[in-house]
Amino acid sequence: MTEIRDKIVWLTGASSGIGEALAYQLAANQAKLILSARREQELQRVAQQCQNKYQTEVKILSLDLAKPETLTEKAQQALDFYGKIDILIHGSGITQRSTVTETQIDVERYIMEVNFFGAIALTKFILPQWQQEKSGHVVIISSLVGKFGTPLRSTYAASKHALHGYFDSLRAEVWQDNIKVTLICPGYINTTISLNALTATGQKWNKKDENQAQGITPEKCAQSIIKAIQNNKAEVYIGKTEILAIYVKRFFPGIFRQLIRNFTPK
Repeated sequence: MTEIRDKIVWLTGASSGIGEALAYQLAANQAKLILSARREQELQRVAQQCQNKYQTEVKILSLDLAKPETLTEKAQQALDFYGKIDILIHGSGITQRSTVTETQIDVERYIMEVNFFGAIALTKFILPQWQQEKSGHVVIISSLVGKFGTPLRSTYAASKHALHGYFDSLRAEVWQDNIKVTLICPGYINTTISLNALTATGQKWNKKDENQAQGITPEKCAQSIIKAIQNNKAEVYIGKTEILAIYVKRFFPGIFRQLIRNFTPK
């Protein structure tokens, strides 16, 4: 079982949604935090909450995963805060609401840059330290859509599928170095992520997905993520009945294909 207390945890996507809720849960467990996202002002707000309520140590590091040329320097800054990183949690991400036919290729590249390439760039920077110390834990906030595709989310699904393939492979390569890999697959979580979903031209969708509005709270999701980290889980599914879609696809693929044709965000 992984002890979180006094562990140095670098969390991306910490300024809102699941990431923000997870920052508070980590602080409650007395982790030493490095919080990252694009919006520094929001990071300061979250950090202050962590410090005021839980008296935990927090550092802030703003970064933009869509700017790969900056990530090596940012990762070095994160490492310099405490001299090492014990747990790296990839919480940043962006979704979409657009068809394959209509979506501009630049929008698709942007989604892949943020959701996939940014995560692997930061991981590759930290890996040598972990291999030397024979210890480390990388946690990836994926999605149920990392297990199957749905309409209007083609590139988002592709980016999450890519994370699964990449980090499943990594797990098989570094297990002898005592490096752990945990893939988190949330379903509908009541956050504002759909408001920032990208349309075919890269504009914000600016709508609250009704399915997400009826989903579990970010706080409950964060609690499940903490348990997954503590128990060194390889992969966990978090949500309500939408989790059943994984098993329908696995055991009844023909039925799943028929059902998914009629699915659209509300």
